[in-house]
Amino acid sequence: MSGADLDRASYQSLLRELAGLSAASDAQRAEAHDWYARQCAAAKRAVRTAEEQVRAAEVEYAAATEQAEQVETEAAHLWQVLAGRIGARRVGPPPSPVPGASDDPDRLIDGVRELLNRVRRPGELPGSANPLLVACGVLAAAVAYGLGAAIRAFGVSKGGDLAVGMPVLALVVTLLGPVAGLGPAKLLADRRHATLGPRPMALVLIGGVVTTVTLLALAR
Repeated sequence: MSGADLDRASYQSLLRELAGLSAASDAQRAEAHDWYARQCAAAKRAVRTAEEQVRAAEVEYAAATEQAEQVETEAAHLWQVLAGRIGARRVGPPPSPVPGASDDPDRLIDGVRELLNRVRRPGELPGSANPLLVACGVLAAAVAYGLGAAIRAFGVSKGGDLAVGMPVLALVVTLLGPVAGLGPAKLLADRRHATLGPRPMALVLIGGVVTTVTLLALAR
């Protein structure tokens, strides 16, 4: 075989080898493109899944926040109802939530309502308290009358405009005496976990009015 034939054979062999390498390179390139496309699709799916999870979490957070606000409002209302049932004047804020509690808040609220329904509702003061109620009116009227007399005497001692204005003020204070008796009567009712109804109020006012009228009549 001549040198020209050897060169032609070597050239053809190189062409075949180059064609094989080119085909292998194309296959690897196609495989790389396919892998990249799969990775991009997977990444897009992961992003969509994450976005859906974020939206679901936002909805759950909004619902939980609304429920927490409702529970806090209802708890504050029930706490005040409890204070009224037991006759407490100042009970402070409701208790704070227990850390780590996992119970259903609606079920707990329903349980509190049931317990409140069992708590004794404040009734009216019994008849045994009638003398104390009358005494509240009598004492308040007597104190108001004494205060009015002191105001009147002060105005007379100073003379001038005070001698004219102070007796009017003294009369107003004296006439408010029976009403002032409702204050200590309310304290009495609170201490006995009762309400100051129409009957107790009437006893206080009657005692105060009778005392005021009697003192004014005696002063003439």
